[in-house]
Amino acid sequence: MRTEVLEVNGVKYLIKIFYEDRQNSSVSIGKKSVNIRIPLSLNREEQFRSIIKMKKWAKEKLEKSPPKKEKVKEYADGELLKIGDAEYKLNISFAAKQSSSARLHDNIIYLRISSDLPKNVQNNHISSLLSRIVAKKKIPFLKEKLNALNESHFKQKINKVFFKNHKSKWGSCSANGNINISTRLLFAPDDVLDYICIHELAHLIEHNHSDSFWALVEKVMPDYKEKEKWLKEQGDNVEF
Repeated sequence: MRTEVLEVNGVKYLIKIFYEDRQNSSVSIGKKSVNIRIPLSLNREEQFRSIIKMKKWAKEKLEKSPPKKEKVKEYADGELLKIGDAEYKLNISFAAKQSSSARLHDNIIYLRISSDLPKNVQNNHISSLLSRIVAKKKIPFLKEKLNALNESHFKQKINKVFFKNHKSKWGSCSANGNINISTRLLFAPDDVLDYICIHELAHLIEHNHSDSFWALVEKVMPDYKEKEKWLKEQGDNVEF
């Protein structure tokens, strides 16, 4: 693999070029890079032409539809963070150190953030640490909810349950029965969290989004489409 940098409208994008045992060239735009895959069977001139063609496609695509900038909420020292019925006071301080840390005591979240980092990275650290602290506090609540819904409607084996700081999806269910729920849902109404739990539990039976899967979901929650509508309309506003 080798890397290059592509600049589009003043923004620099990392290009990763992979040489692989494959038949055709391909290009894709990921969250963090443009990925170009070139067949090893091509001679150097053909590889060069393919790379030029792929870079041109990526440039045109990025010019038309630049990726959305990741939004990170900013928090202030002394701010109150309300999640469901719980309220946490934030105690944020900065220190000249390489890493950041957090701890919870008496509903006060103490955040110690590296002062050596750029502002946007500091905000990412705060967001990630808050998500981790609150997830640890709320995981028994999530397990109880999933187990109750499973016992009432699905009766399947659940392996492990996690809260994850997912930005791009609300939940997931692995083939071995691990269920992940986004911590962003802690800011959503209870019935919306219930819907995502039901959605992932249904995947313990149907590992796809077939008609049979949606029939399972609808049987448990007939108005699930209202919850999907809420997530589409309000989902961008719920996050750490």
